[in-house]
Amino acid sequence: MPKVLISDKMDPLAAQIFRNRGVEVDEITGKTPEELKAIIGQYDGLAIRSSTKVTKDILSAATNLKVVGRAGIGVDNVDIPAASAAGVVVMNTPFGNSITTAEHAIALMFALARDLPEADKSTQAGKWEKNRFMGVEVTGKTLGLIGAGNIGSIVADRAIGLRMKVVAFDPFLTPERAVDMGVEKVTLDELLSRADFITLHTPLTDSTRNILSAENLAKTKKGVRIVNCARGGLIDEAALKAALDSGHVAGAALDVFVTEPAKESPLFGTPGFISTPHLGASTNEAQVNVAIQVAEQMADFLMTGGVTNALNMPSLSAEEAPKLKPYMALAERLGALVGQLEGDAIKNVAIEVEGAAAELNQKPITGAVLKGLMGVYSDTVNMVNAPFLAKERGLDVREVRHDREGDYHTLVRVSVTTEQGEKSVAGTLFANSEPRLVEIFGVKVEADLVGTMLYVVNEDAPGFIGRLGTKLGEAGVNIGTFHLGRRTAGGEAVLLLSLDTPAPEPAMWDICRLPGVKTVKSLRF
Repeated sequence: MPKVLISDKMDPLAAQIFRNRGVEVDEITGKTPEELKAIIGQYDGLAIRSSTKVTKDILSAATNLKVVGRAGIGVDNVDIPAASAAGVVVMNTPFGNSITTAEHAIALMFALARDLPEADKSTQAGKWEKNRFMGVEVTGKTLGLIGAGNIGSIVADRAIGLRMKVVAFDPFLTPERAVDMGVEKVTLDELLSRADFITLHTPLTDSTRNILSAENLAKTKKGVRIVNCARGGLIDEAALKAALDSGHVAGAALDVFVTEPAKESPLFGTPGFISTPHLGASTNEAQVNVAIQVAEQMADFLMTGGVTNALNMPSLSAEEAPKLKPYMALAERLGALVGQLEGDAIKNVAIEVEGAAAELNQKPITGAVLKGLMGVYSDTVNMVNAPFLAKERGLDVREVRHDREGDYHTLVRVSVTTEQGEKSVAGTLFANSEPRLVEIFGVKVEADLVGTMLYVVNEDAPGFIGRLGTKLGEAGVNIGTFHLGRRTAGGEAVLLLSLDTPAPEPAMWDICRLPGVKTVKSLRF
């Protein structure tokens, strides 16, 4: 019988589910790291919340551990690389807190609209300042969603029920999905200029960090009110304070901060500012939901081998894994490539396999493509939830299997539909194990997709490669490998360079200004 330790306080239903499924369970909470290390060796599973820190040191003592289940979405307290190296599956429950977090965002929006915290404080102080607290109605106002995924869609539904107009900015929101949600899809700049209220529901990635920067805050409508229950770091906190002080932003409510616990912040004490201590998931219902989900997921894995919401393991059988591993690595890199190049505009995705790849289970290959594609914009995507996230955002995903023989013994092609038409990238395996790009947007280019890379599209002309190398050299950037392809002599050429270090922004601008350059993008694999 498998044995699980619940090391953080969790709803009693979790332990009951384990027992009902035939899993022995101990509930021992509040242990120090040394105490946990002394007992963890006897357990097959570890169920945690946010208190227990699953470090490399703990994992080294967990000689029988097979799975760590986090009741909640954040896994900052788990050393995932160390868990992977030890063969320990790490699971979370990414959707258990959705309704609770969405409702908290709506609650903060109302608090801003009517200045409730200050009105409460004033009234309890016996002041009765009725004329001081002149609020605004939410009815008829425009709500701007930055991020229209699971939580954002729930907020939209509630806001529409309040007779608000909802506009949304989301790179993966299709027009069809927007219609289903009852929202209008817009650009970020249009959202900033139109929204009376802005709520953020996007993960923190390189592309979303400080998405509400000083520059973007200046683009907002005067008197806008801003709510963030998603991730600290999406808003430049110093810039937000300045916007509040100037009166351009009428109010802001944050449940999350760049540094947590937020014992101090430049925003504290600023008129119009409301804060809560990361309460997005703090309801009785949410705690029950995530406890039930983590127990069910872990029991499935320990009793049947089923894998759900794993962050470091695909849903594969033991027989399929060795054969599919290199194909999945290739597929994930192709997805990451097309996502970084065309992510904002993608409407549909097609994954085609031919040759040896057509003889395998295509689902893990598709999952790997979507993991790479969605990973450009999500910090919680994995092999299991990537297809769900793609479907939720309205992406039409097709799988195509070809029996034909092509130029390569095996080939994986990822095609995406954008407003400019269909674009595709393709790759193969060298020596049946090494992923290799062989085509990008119709141009034959052979390249390893690894580390930091630079993608350049230019007019094929004598001397260009030398000028490009000079600009990188002047910036102190060393070129590792150089890959070149072109449509025709003198036509459009594509360069893929692997770099020892990322090119600094001034160098990127210098390259953009080189004669004949059409596109320059930094890539990361």
